[in-house]
Amino acid sequence: MSAIPGGLETDQQPPMTIPLRHFVIGFGFLLFGGVAGVLGALNLLPGLGTLAHVHLLLAGWVCITIMGAMTQFVPVWSGAELHSRRLAVGQLWLVAIGLLGFAATLLWGSLSWLIVFGGFMVAGFWVFVYNIGRTLLTIDSLDVTERHFALALGYFAVLTVLGYLLAIDFTYPVFSQLDISRSTVVMTHATLAVFGAVLTTVLGALYQLGTMFTQTKLHGIDEYFQRIEEVGYPIGVIALALGRFFSMEMLARVGGLLVVISLFAFSVILARRLYETQVDWTPMLSRYAVVAPVMAIWALLTASAWLTDPLTRATLFGAPGAVHLLVLGIIGFVVLGTLYHIVPFIIWVHRYSDLLGYEPVPMIDDLYNARIASIDFGAIVIGTGLIVIADWFTLPAIVLVIGGFSATAGFGLFVVNMLLVIRDHSPYGLRGILMSTSGPVEQNRAPEPREPPSEGQ
Repeated sequence: MSAIPGGLETDQQPPMTIPLRHFVIGFGFLLFGGVAGVLGALNLLPGLGTLAHVHLLLAGWVCITIMGAMTQFVPVWSGAELHSRRLAVGQLWLVAIGLLGFAATLLWGSLSWLIVFGGFMVAGFWVFVYNIGRTLLTIDSLDVTERHFALALGYFAVLTVLGYLLAIDFTYPVFSQLDISRSTVVMTHATLAVFGAVLTTVLGALYQLGTMFTQTKLHGIDEYFQRIEEVGYPIGVIALALGRFFSMEMLARVGGLLVVISLFAFSVILARRLYETQVDWTPMLSRYAVVAPVMAIWALLTASAWLTDPLTRATLFGAPGAVHLLVLGIIGFVVLGTLYHIVPFIIWVHRYSDLLGYEPVPMIDDLYNARIASIDFGAIVIGTGLIVIADWFTLPAIVLVIGGFSATAGFGLFVVNMLLVIRDHSPYGLRGILMSTSGPVEQNRAPEPREPPSEGQ
């Protein structure tokens, strides 16, 4: 059992339906993206299938999950009142509707519709940036997690502008009129999305989660490596993005090197937190245990590739063939592990925390099925491994297909496990989470518990 963390301002958290709705919608995009990946491996995706697959997973699952997680944990970690619950509700539907239409258009529709659906997505992300940004502005002094989140919001604001211009360019030649190469804008957009918005959020969250849920503290070399990452990583991301935008190889090379060094330094920090953990092993920590070595391996492989040529599409996400190592092995396992705690934690606080001392209540890790968690972990590890091997070596196509099926099956089991937690323990149930319109005025906590029986009763 993992300990229930203390010192969190749970009275400040938004209604449980708001973050959980983000996560459930994100689960849907995860499954859509997984199926799209398998169909792509079988050459069965129509239209711009690869682009749809990438957006379903990154903009859909990962970014919507980030939106829900920040909406939940910025108030909880920082003790700050969320600026607007209504905006937090609206941001999700704008992004979700926009992304569904965006992906469908890439697969089957007229590309002119990308302007409409892309506009919905941009509006949703900007609402999110504004809402969380206004919340962070109420905090007197930002800690390491909050500083990373603030940077990530800036990346979200810029990358969505570039993404929308790219969507318009499918119909109207925006970049040719400005004498800008579309490919350089694509690379800059992808750099700001993956290394900027997503990985900056991941690093910021892991500084908090990696210590809180191992019950350890940064010390010794950790503090030195944290300073390297906090300074080097944002400078590196910006330099890499600008170098790619302006085709300045030396600037991109320096930026890429800073990104690689920073991520390697962070992998050491995370590995040391896991090694020194004071709590029992959980699905959360098991998945983080994959992230630490994979992050180090990705950094070592990418260093030489970005020093040689950081401006080609082959090295967009690191060393050639390392895209799935980054997206699945690092980002995917961080999100999976974090959700294995966040979803039960939110429900536990609302459903059971006020009953402590009055009647037996389950621990947070009792809410999900541990056996399913073990099986989905194995399936995703095997699937990711096969996909990565297929990226590196010339293997029969069936290897990639089997890897895709294994990973998608693992994702499906993970989703089932989380939905069972919501169905069995949430006071609202799955339908209530999705359909409730009372989010902005819903009470934060469960009803007051009854008085304990007096002696003799």
